[in-house]
Amino acid sequence: MRALTLGLSRRDDGATAAEYAIMLALIIAVVITAIQAVGNTSSGVWANDVGKIQNAIQSR
Repeated sequence: MRALTLGLSRRDDGATAAEYAIMLALIIAVVITAIQAVGNTSSGVWANDVGKIQNAIQSR
């Protein structure tokens, strides 16, 4: 029984899984932030293009 207890206490699979979970959460946060930044930038570009198209149609 003592050998089993010592063997289990030396295993670090749980710590490794927790480290991977933290890294995954950080990666997901970075990806979401990047997508939001690109989305906000492209939204402004599209709004500008729509405005130009509307002006061109109205000036005909």
